[in-house]
Amino acid sequence: MLEGSDPNEIENWACVMEGGTEYEVESAKNYLASLDIPSNILSKRDSSFSVNYGEMGMVYLYVPDEYEEEAREALAEFELPEEGTNEEE
Repeated sequence: MLEGSDPNEIENWACVMEGGTEYEVESAKNYLASLDIPSNILSKRDSSFSVNYGEMGMVYLYVPDEYEEEAREALAEFELPEEGTNEEE
């Protein structure tokens, strides 16, 4: 069961990012995928409520332990795209 707002300890996986919205974590996941770094999202959002802040709204990005260093370096350079922008314009 998911407890509290801290990232869960998951065997062989490392939490490399936490965010308050699924948008920012999903964008980072897509960025890592473009670099061939596997990742998974764990959301602690309560789907019963439209809450995306505080303990009930945290979203975490995990990578396998062997990709942790590479993922952290990549995310240090990652810039979240602004909502509503289209790079093809």
